[in-house]
Amino acid sequence: MTATETEEALEVWIDQGLCTGDGICAQYAPDVFELDVDGLAYVKGADGELRKDDGSAVLVPTISLKDVTDSATECPGECIHVRRRSDGVEVYGPDADPV
Repeated sequence: MTATETEEALEVWIDQGLCTGDGICAQYAPDVFELDVDGLAYVKGADGELRKDDGSAVLVPTISLKDVTDSATECPGECIHVRRRSDGVEVYGPDADPV
């Protein structure tokens, strides 16, 4: 990934159908991910509210970028998707093109 790509606004979403509930994402980036009572991880907005609609995405705060991308890489369920907001291209996660 180039410096230009990392400077672009990124958004993240979770495919709950693949989530294993391990909670690695919530450990890495608790400001972006949270486990709910159903045992699945969800993204949460800057307001702290969980986004539970299928495919709901939130902006990745710059301060959390490394933690979010590490979460996508380490997730055993391969359910975390990080994409550029400008064009929707996945840059981290199961559908990202290998570098």
